[in-house]
Amino acid sequence: MDFLAIQAALREDKLDGWLFYDHHNRDPLAYAILGIPGGHVTRRWYYFIPATGEPKKLVHRIESGRLDALPGAKAEYSSWQELEAGLEAMLSGQARIAMQYSPRNAIMYVSMVDAGTVELIRSFKKEVISSADLVSRFEAVLTDAQIATHYEAQRKLDAILEAGWREIGSRVRANSSGTHEYAIVQFLQTGIDREGLITEFGPNVSVGANSADSHYEPTAASSKPIGSGDFVLIDIWAKLARDPQAVWYDITWTGVVDREPTDRERLIFNTVRDARDAAIAAVKDAFAADIPIAGWQADDASRAIIRAAGFADSFTHRTGHNIGTELHGNGANLDNLETHDERLILPSTCFSVEPGIYFPGEFGVRSEVDMITRASKAEVTGRMQTELVRV
Repeated sequence: MDFLAIQAALREDKLDGWLFYDHHNRDPLAYAILGIPGGHVTRRWYYFIPATGEPKKLVHRIESGRLDALPGAKAEYSSWQELEAGLEAMLSGQARIAMQYSPRNAIMYVSMVDAGTVELIRSFKKEVISSADLVSRFEAVLTDAQIATHYEAQRKLDAILEAGWREIGSRVRANSSGTHEYAIVQFLQTGIDREGLITEFGPNVSVGANSADSHYEPTAASSKPIGSGDFVLIDIWAKLARDPQAVWYDITWTGVVDREPTDRERLIFNTVRDARDAAIAAVKDAFAADIPIAGWQADDASRAIIRAAGFADSFTHRTGHNIGTELHGNGANLDNLETHDERLILPSTCFSVEPGIYFPGEFGVRSEVDMITRASKAEVTGRMQTELVRV
């Protein structure tokens, strides 16, 4: 935990303090930000970092050592009356308190504190403020070393994906019965393992109508054949296996096997590509001009292109998600559909840009790239698909 950095952030945001609370490991963000283990947590604990001054702890006497690894004065409780009195004393003199809370549960990724606890804090005449942007700052901002791991994964995974497309073509032309989704998953997985990468729940190879299911997962039992004339979507993600602080790389490409795309496929791909590029441009322009941009704004830029083309109802998910040491990280998502994500896209963060248009029973197109931001610059980190792959 970077205690001084947290205090500086609180003062910058005009907050009086940040109150962390947990019971039964309900708030993984608290443990990650404070840098302490979870474990067997059977009693409530509270940790308050004021904008200035010494932190304060409130722990149950049965688990009195729970926060001993952290700096600050410790108070203990046993009864609920002691708890409430101790908590009120802990927050004495403070007015605006950040917590893992989101008004109307708008950003559910940070909404870890139960309503009753928020009610209790408010009963002390405190204003509870969402910690969403603070969480982004201390969970999503990457070091230069972490960013380097992303680019190393990018170089390896781009090559694996390119080999995967070639393998589909080779197998289809070598065998009249073609290949199948899970066989190509295994081929890609072998490449991931060989290059010292790890993945989870994937990769995903979807043929035909399966490409219209944005969370389709082929298995050995359910795998569908891939043959001449088919439409294929490949979604692949990985990070370096050797480094627990490594950052994921996550991409999606689409293509056709042994034929030219139809006019409809070209139209849908071009619309998705242009929507992707609109979100990219919105982020790039904002960072170049040093203008703050929130996740919902980048989503709007992408969604406007698809809406104008008449396919709004077929774009059924957010435009992108934060990426860090977890594939779906704790920073701003590009989202004004599933949530209204008001979190700012911060410098030195990574996220996907992946609009899609899906026609159930027919086919779907998603085009996914990753971006990394710097103080006055934002860039796409890997190859960008500009037309449907032909294999």
